[in-house]
Amino acid sequence: MSVHLFDSIQLAGLPLPNRVIIAPMCQYSATPDGTATDWHTIHLGHLALSGAGLLIVEATAVEADGRISPRDLGLWSDDNERGLARVLEQVRNHATMPIGIQLAHAGRKTSHRVPWEGGSQIKVSDGGWTAHAPSAIPFQPDGEAPRALDRTGLARVKAAFRKAAERSVRLGFDAIEIHSAHGYLLHEFLSPLANKRDDEYGGSLANRMRFPLEVFDAMREVVPPHIPLGLRYSATDFFEGGWDLEQTLAYSQELKARGCSFFDVSGGGMTPQQKITLAPGYQVPFAEAVKRETNVPTMAVGLITEPEHAERIVATGQADMVALARGVLYDARWPWHAAAKLGAKLLAPKQYLRAPPHTVKELFHPAAAG
Repeated sequence: MSVHLFDSIQLAGLPLPNRVIIAPMCQYSATPDGTATDWHTIHLGHLALSGAGLLIVEATAVEADGRISPRDLGLWSDDNERGLARVLEQVRNHATMPIGIQLAHAGRKTSHRVPWEGGSQIKVSDGGWTAHAPSAIPFQPDGEAPRALDRTGLARVKAAFRKAAERSVRLGFDAIEIHSAHGYLLHEFLSPLANKRDDEYGGSLANRMRFPLEVFDAMREVVPPHIPLGLRYSATDFFEGGWDLEQTLAYSQELKARGCSFFDVSGGGMTPQQKITLAPGYQVPFAEAVKRETNVPTMAVGLITEPEHAERIVATGQADMVALARGVLYDARWPWHAAAKLGAKLLAPKQYLRAPPHTVKELFHPAAAG
């Protein structure tokens, strides 16, 4: 019986050996100026040996004011670029897995403590910085209000995304994902809950999409066609009067027309009042709708933990790929265990060819020993 989860797939000019994607996961372990550390080498190195089809580096800020926390990874400076170059060199010395990067701006959700310190907003008076957003509306009712971006600010942010894309290409990343989800800046422009502007960037759906599309266009100009340029977005705010699936499909069509290579379909993050009923695969129907309407390669996310569930999503055409985050942190060999359960083969380093138990035969492709 064919196992579709471990079929190859092509994203633009990038062939992936299977449909298991390691999603971006913030590590909050960069230096205070946004530069990668040895933690990133260890973290990405062991995930790059997991047998997945693609590894996407965590949300990486395009400017210092766009960080979620003071320890976020960044790609706005030459030092940031050199730091990531060192990490990639070490990882690629021992792993052949394609590696992408997610470029991001946190918008009004910037200047927060790292999660293990509570995750609360750091006020400017306590050493934080002023957030920038479409409108001066804080994420939390008692939070410090962001500063609404003026035309100069819009141009600066767009240029920062473009420059970070140029750096990503120069670093040799195999794919680039734009973060347009989870209540961060580009999602804030899309959602009526955060965007109350009265200029050409607010009001109608076309106006609210304008700046995110301008950012995409600016990046597409500097990312060669063979390098996949895709988006992670929230398909819904899970709140009445907010961003929803119908608007997501309109956004998707605009992005498809501009050469978007893939969609990574998530949800939520815009408001603390969101109403979500959690269940395995609770966001998969959004990915299914996007795939059906656009025919663009689509990733499904959302409490997908079991190999049989991931296989069913791909085999039935609900999505082309399955992106895993916390599940891979918990089990860094998830792709191995999924392949063993489903009866598939995958690549592994030759140093690990003896790893499978005697009950799992021929787990690895012969080419792994090459």
